[in-house]
Amino acid sequence: MNAGLKPATAAGVESDDAFLLRLQGISRQLAETAAHYDETGEFPHDNFRLLHEHGLLGLTVETALGGGAADLRQAQRVISAVARGEPSTALILVMQYIQHTRIRDVRNWPEHLRRRVALDAVNEGALINALRVEPDLGSPSRGGLPATVAQRTAEGWRINGRKIYSTGSHGLTWFNVWARSDDTDPAVGVWLVRKDTPGVRIVEDWDHLGMRATCSHEVIFEDVLVPLDHAVNTSPWTAPQPELDANGVLWMAVLMASVYDGVAQSAREWLVQFLEERKPSNLGASLSTLPRFQELLGHIDTLLFANRTLLDSATHGLTPASHAAQIKYLVTSNAIRAVELAIEATGNPGLSRSNALQRHYRNVLCARVHTPQNDVVLQGVGKAAFAARKAQD
Repeated sequence: MNAGLKPATAAGVESDDAFLLRLQGISRQLAETAAHYDETGEFPHDNFRLLHEHGLLGLTVETALGGGAADLRQAQRVISAVARGEPSTALILVMQYIQHTRIRDVRNWPEHLRRRVALDAVNEGALINALRVEPDLGSPSRGGLPATVAQRTAEGWRINGRKIYSTGSHGLTWFNVWARSDDTDPAVGVWLVRKDTPGVRIVEDWDHLGMRATCSHEVIFEDVLVPLDHAVNTSPWTAPQPELDANGVLWMAVLMASVYDGVAQSAREWLVQFLEERKPSNLGASLSTLPRFQELLGHIDTLLFANRTLLDSATHGLTPASHAAQIKYLVTSNAIRAVELAIEATGNPGLSRSNALQRHYRNVLCARVHTPQNDVVLQGVGKAAFAARKAQD
């Protein structure tokens, strides 16, 4: 299939129901090897070949270049389905969608590079992500100047620096490297680097509790030469421009939250099956017949209902982008709590490495590390509340 969201068929354009059914099949296929990728920490190349075959890697590329030009609702559906199967794959796909949406909508890249990266995604299934976090600086969302430096030379830019937590590393074709120029008032922003450029080196140091197949390794740049027009999105340090506009922030919050909501949904399905199949001899019936476990499932389903409501509201344009951070906070908090409840209810079986629930638990906990972190979200909401009151005085 091609990159379009709803490919043409003999009967016309694929229906919404048929597309959702196709996504369910993809979820099942991805789930079959999820434990393998969790155990080995390998990059899930086969998963991305599958997604490319279904035309999903170019989903947010513009239609003129063969993509699906998907809106937030369409992208969210895909991320949710992929996350239910294998969440590391979903997280990498979130980054793909965010990067291509920005390239598509902002259109501030050189035209030939914009086309090249987009067509690579559509035709080859090439992946792209931003590399921003550094060993000394930490998350750039909390401020600071990158230590990664792009030096202007007669041949082009020479880039030196280190990036950690580089989600997708081995599977990426393109890096959007956050760096600064060597000018007195440095330009700060994104330099486009192909992974196979001489001087790029990946250090395999990602050995995390969860989301292990994201391969978020360290990437080192040693005298990496790129053309001058590969400074694709920069601004002076004295007049900085945000990486994402309000719409981009909303996309990031919704899609990121959907990854971990998808994990919680998978945990919920595991729990239901466990409660139905577990029949203690002293009970003579399945655990699902006990009011205690019925109440527990009701609690979990109510948390996930709240998530669906929040995500649906955002994807239908009913939630202002100013609430993006709160969506991320609420949905991920509900997802973590839902899986915690399942762990508490199942005891040892839930924590056994032979069962999937412990994997879902390790994965869902990773929701807390993503920008914006909980303290930043809540502090921002509180500051806005006080500022609103002051404005009324």
